[in-house]
Amino acid sequence: MTTTSFPCASCGARVEHLPGTDALSCPYCGSQQAIVAVQRQVAEHSFTDLRPRQRAAAQLFSCPKCAAQTESDALSERCPFCTTPLVGDAQSIGQIAPEAVVPFDVDQAAVRDRLRQWISTRWFAPSSLRQVGVAESVRSVYLPHWTLDSQTASDYTGQRGDDYWATESYTTTVNGQSQTQTRQVRRTRWRPASGSVSRRFDDVLVPATRRVDSDHLHDLMPWPLPQAKPYQPEYLSGHQTLRYEVEPEAALEQAKQQMAAVIHEDCEQDIGGDHQRVSNVDTQYTDVTYKLMLLPVWIVCYLHAGKSWQVYVNGSSGSVTGQRPYSTAKIAAAITVGLALIGLLVFLFTRN
Repeated sequence: MTTTSFPCASCGARVEHLPGTDALSCPYCGSQQAIVAVQRQVAEHSFTDLRPRQRAAAQLFSCPKCAAQTESDALSERCPFCTTPLVGDAQSIGQIAPEAVVPFDVDQAAVRDRLRQWISTRWFAPSSLRQVGVAESVRSVYLPHWTLDSQTASDYTGQRGDDYWATESYTTTVNGQSQTQTRQVRRTRWRPASGSVSRRFDDVLVPATRRVDSDHLHDLMPWPLPQAKPYQPEYLSGHQTLRYEVEPEAALEQAKQQMAAVIHEDCEQDIGGDHQRVSNVDTQYTDVTYKLMLLPVWIVCYLHAGKSWQVYVNGSSGSVTGQRPYSTAKIAAAITVGLALIGLLVFLFTRN
C-alpha cells in the first residue's frame, strides 16, 4: 500500500495542510507551498452502480523519515515514532474512496479561544471550570459522512380539519339564580384527504462514523457542503482521518428517515385546512446517488476535577458542542430561588 507524505521544498521536512488556506506549511522552517487543485469536479455516484465490497484491509503506513511500518484503521495520521504526517492510499483498502473534503478553516489557536469562550458561558457549571485555560489535548480529525440525493414521489391518505364556530347553551348561576346562556365555541369538521407530493432531496447528511456521538455531530451543523473540494490527499496531511464504519446502504435507510419527516410536512401542507392528520405515506425513491465526504472537526480534551471532558469544534465554522460538568449547588440554589419567587407570587395573588 502506498504511503504519501509531502516534503518541504526548502528544508526537506514534511509539510502539513495549513487551516484556512489552500497551502501546505512546514512546521520547522515556515515555508509554504500551494496545493495544486485537481482538474475534476465533485461527483455524485449512482446507488445502482454499488457493488459488493470485501472487508476493508488495515492501512499499512511506511514512514519515509524513520522507516517505521505501522498498521492503522485510519486513512491519515502521524507516525507514532517520529510524528511525521502520513496519508494512506484511499483506493487500496477495499472501501469506497472519499469524493470530497471540506478543509479545515479554523486553526488551533482559534480552537483554544473557542474553548475558553464556551467554558465561560456554561450555566450551572462549577465556578472552578472557568479556571480551565488550556486544553489537555487538541486533535484535528476528518470525520467521514455520506451525502444522499434522491427524487421522491409520495402518495398519502389522511384527514383535513376545518374549524367553524357553533353556538352552544350552558347553565350558570347569577345572583343565586340558575340561568341559561349561550356562547360561541370553536369546533373542527374532519373529512378524508388524499393526494401526492414530490420533492428532490440534495445532500442529506449521514455520519459514517460511530466514534463520535450523533447528537454532538448534529450540534455541529450546518456544514458548508457546497464549498467542498474534490478529494486530495494534501488536505489530509497533518490531520487524522477516520475511515467509515457505516456502509452506504445503511446510510440510505437513515437518510430516508430524515426525508420522511420533510415529506410528512409536505403532505400536511398539501392537505391544507386548519388541522391535518396524515395516516399513511407511500414514497418511491428514484435517481438515488451518494458520495463520501470528509468533514473537519477539532476534538478537544480538557481536565477538570480529575476527569477528562471532550469538546468538539466545527473545523469550518468554529461552532462548539461537548461535555461539561454541572454544579449541584448552583442548580439547587436556582431551584430554591425559583420556588421562593413562585411562593411570593402566590402570596401576592391571594392577598389581593
